[in-house]
Amino acid sequence: MKRLFWLLVLVLLLAAGAVAGAAYWWLEQPLPLANPSIEVSIEPKTSPREAAQAWVQAGVQTDARLLYEWFRWSGQARKIRAGSYQVGTGVTPRTLLDKMVKGDEVMATVRLIEGWTFRQFRAELAKAPDLKQTTAAMTEAELMAAIGSPDLRAEGRFYPDTYAFSKGASDLAVLKRAHRAMQRQLDAAWAERSADTPLKSPDDLLKLASIVEKETGAAKDRGLVAGVFINRLRIGMPLQTDPTVIYGLGERFDGNLRKVDLLTDGPYNTYTRGGLPPTPISMPGRASLLATVRPDKTKALYFVAKGDGSSHFSESLTEHNRAVNQYQLKR
Repeated sequence: MKRLFWLLVLVLLLAAGAVAGAAYWWLEQPLPLANPSIEVSIEPKTSPREAAQAWVQAGVQTDARLLYEWFRWSGQARKIRAGSYQVGTGVTPRTLLDKMVKGDEVMATVRLIEGWTFRQFRAELAKAPDLKQTTAAMTEAELMAAIGSPDLRAEGRFYPDTYAFSKGASDLAVLKRAHRAMQRQLDAAWAERSADTPLKSPDDLLKLASIVEKETGAAKDRGLVAGVFINRLRIGMPLQTDPTVIYGLGERFDGNLRKVDLLTDGPYNTYTRGGLPPTPISMPGRASLLATVRPDKTKALYFVAKGDGSSHFSESLTEHNRAVNQYQLKR
């Protein structure tokens, strides 16, 4: 009887070992996939069982119960993070779980370009296929309130950069990040300002930097462009810059800026009004912010595009008119 008992124990131990060996073998084997690449979005509050089912439904060809039992048995089931995940050929049950526990998400990106307006910014976000669109119906005021800055106008308040995000993230989340990034860049640039700058506040910096961004054709000229506008502000000369007029025209601008546009008064017409415009006219990048607070030393008051991306700078109106004849009128 005792011999039979120990024989039974041995059989059970061997069976348990076989099961353990089979389980270990399964954990290290590549999972069969319906496609070379499988993507799954794990929403917040998704249970481990639902996560296992999501992978199987997406094309991981195994029993969802096996996956779930592995998640549970590992002791890491509660550590699975919400996010967007992608696996390919060679993924094993062990590496699949590791990916979700580490939050090793597949990321998408959206690029926001220096010099874009807020309208262009929103249009780009709206085209991003992996962003959840939550702000399309919001007015500008509603959107700024949603990101925590209800007293600010939106123009110029978002930093142009490439933003990575997990697939399924909201456009509002990207807007918040871009807004915080611009505030950081603006604060950092303002701290670097020259002692003799005529700019009175970070808002003044943002307004002028947005103009410098639009007026700079060649990066090497950026400091001189900023220097010209700083010189004009110092002596009370109107900024006389076409981009502000174009911005004021909005969707009425057809690509051709006419003399009547320059003569028609409006809040953004820097030919008819002195000082800075009421808001920024674009999203300036870091280079324009820094050039505006520390412009190149120059006596120039004028510049004209040479046709190759660079500009010719002049200290007098007579010299400027000659440059206009040479580079613009080809006389």
